[in-house]
Amino acid sequence: MGNESNDKAAVSNFIRSIIDKDLENGKHKKVVTRFPPEPNGYLHIGHAKSICLNFGLARDYNGICHLRFDDTNPVKEDVEYVDSIMADIRWLGFDWQDKLFYASDYFDRLYDYAELLIMEGKAYVCDLTQEEIRAHRGTLTEPGQNSPYRDRPAEENLDLFRRMRDGEFEEGSKSLRARIDMASPNLNMRDPVIYRIKKAEHHRTGDKWVIYPMYDYTHCISDALEGITHSICTLEFEDHRPLYDWFLDQLPVPCHPQQIEFARLNLSYTVMSKRLLLQLVKTGVVSGWDDPRMPTIAGMRRRGFSPEALREFADRIGVAKGNSIVDFELLQFCVREDLNKRAPRVMAVLDPVKLTISDYPENKVEELEADNNPEDPAAGKRLIPFSRELYIEREDFSETPPKGWFRLAPGAEVRLKHAYYVTCKEVVKDESGKITELICAHDPASRGGGTADGRKVKGTIHWVSAAHSIGAELRLYDQLFTLADFNAMEEGKDFLDYLNPESLKVTTTARLEPSLAKVSPGERFQFMRLGYFCADDDSAPDKPVFNRIVTLKDSWSKQAGKAD
Repeated sequence: MGNESNDKAAVSNFIRSIIDKDLENGKHKKVVTRFPPEPNGYLHIGHAKSICLNFGLARDYNGICHLRFDDTNPVKEDVEYVDSIMADIRWLGFDWQDKLFYASDYFDRLYDYAELLIMEGKAYVCDLTQEEIRAHRGTLTEPGQNSPYRDRPAEENLDLFRRMRDGEFEEGSKSLRARIDMASPNLNMRDPVIYRIKKAEHHRTGDKWVIYPMYDYTHCISDALEGITHSICTLEFEDHRPLYDWFLDQLPVPCHPQQIEFARLNLSYTVMSKRLLLQLVKTGVVSGWDDPRMPTIAGMRRRGFSPEALREFADRIGVAKGNSIVDFELLQFCVREDLNKRAPRVMAVLDPVKLTISDYPENKVEELEADNNPEDPAAGKRLIPFSRELYIEREDFSETPPKGWFRLAPGAEVRLKHAYYVTCKEVVKDESGKITELICAHDPASRGGGTADGRKVKGTIHWVSAAHSIGAELRLYDQLFTLADFNAMEEGKDFLDYLNPESLKVTTTARLEPSLAKVSPGERFQFMRLGYFCADDDSAPDKPVFNRIVTLKDSWSKQAGKAD
């Protein structure tokens, strides 16, 4: 069902304690969970936590996890979302095998159950509009008012409901409501709507239906029909649990699953509402659902996050009952830890300035050996061309270096990574005073890092050969928003008021070592001293485009008292 996502012992939590007890007392013999997304948008990092939880529990208890699309609102749903959700789950490393279901699979049975509720006097057709229903609902301190249509005879309700099904009435003119208790302290129990009229074509059932069941009614019955043992959802559904149980208690369903709620993932500097994410897409704030600044799984995949890192993140944040905000830096820490083990090291220069080694032969080209990843002995080595004219980072040189400067400066000596020691002898500038070239001398005996006299230098900088390097477009991503906690949003402000104007910087001046000329989209690398980068989907042969995944700076590990 997964792969190496949990090769360590599972961490205990309150959900596992419930399952352990259920198995111990014989309530269940096999654990059956489900991941039930609505196909009305792309999945985000919060859904990744739920995927890891539901599929992970099934895996760890030798059970089954279903994938079920709760497709009850045809107006907002699309096959594109269905396909993207399945792709995301597989990319995360999980497999539902033959357990793929849709709520629409149960539309006939859901309808039959609704007729049964009507005949037993537990549901009625109501002519109030949505606005009128809300007005009758009451408040947390005041009971609601009964609908004037609440006491219609069962035969009349059944006739009206069938005419709703047959398309006789207009949208919004009637709904089917459960008859529960308009004075209940739980607003969800005040005669909730269970069917509404929507004359829209469904992506699976076509135009067969013009009435569609509501989520609260559909979800619990779908769980029961599939034999789900533990229906795990986020904390906002805790107040819906009495309604979940009420429907199952009234109907002859094959079993009664247990709903268990856990705290949803709230991530700093991030919005997690599908409605807000859709707004970002539709208004062109981002390039699409897979924009690397989006918290969607598709966006994180395109940016270069690995599935292993997201699974590790889900394990680290764990499962709790109380809501909290997780620092985005923790997610970046998990990404760095994973990429440090698997990403090849390469050299790239973002803002190049020419460095000429005056005492190096003009036509000579050496092939210098470099480790692909010192953290992975199996990664092997590669050869890098070295020549008289190189590019280094402009910020690696200072004419007036501050105290503690270990990079290049007039008269200073540094080590070129994998190559020679060089000393700056002359600085060349253009008419505006901008530095255009650094003239250096090298120590031929220092190739590979050693010298005849055994001296050491503290500074090591990266470089690329001017003649052999390739150009590339680099997209430097940062947080999309400047506000860490949207619960603290100022009154009168909109979430779009907190967009970060620096969330994307694009540079086309970068020069890369030639090994990166033929990369495939999705390949990840550490650009030495600069950060981790991933070849974007826009990359083409000899025209690479790279997204910065994360920088090398790790503030979270310092906050947590960890070493870099």
